[in-house]
Amino acid sequence: MANATPQSFANHVRFDPPFHFFLAPIGLAAIVLSLVLLVRQPGMGSVLGVLLSVGFFMIAAKARGYALKTQDRVIRLEERLRLSMLLPETARSRITEFTEPQLIALRFASDAELPALAMRTLNEGLTKKQIKTSIQNWRADYFRV
Repeated sequence: MANATPQSFANHVRFDPPFHFFLAPIGLAAIVLSLVLLVRQPGMGSVLGVLLSVGFFMIAAKARGYALKTQDRVIRLEERLRLSMLLPETARSRITEFTEPQLIALRFASDAELPALAMRTLNEGLTKKQIKTSIQNWRADYFRV
């Protein structure tokens, strides 16, 4: 992505406009309106409206959750492969000790700083926020949704 703004810790969070600005607000509005209708006009139709609006919102949220989990699994695999290539031979046996959030955060570290940051993560038990704020040379990920 040549035109993209350089990514950093401050701006790496991304929104998925169709989900965040369309599906989620419509789903939440439908839940609120169906609850208002249930209070004003109790009955089977109103109960059905609440159930359907909650169901719609859950479908949208689960679909997004499944996509994010799939991306997390791919990132985990990519980072384990990258670590196996960049870590010294003596440290490679510790790759399985990383948690998923740690691996996902380490993807932003440049190849040059990854080995030292990875070892520091294992030795100090750094959180994903601590890892991201420790990165000096940010390796952008514009594909995460």
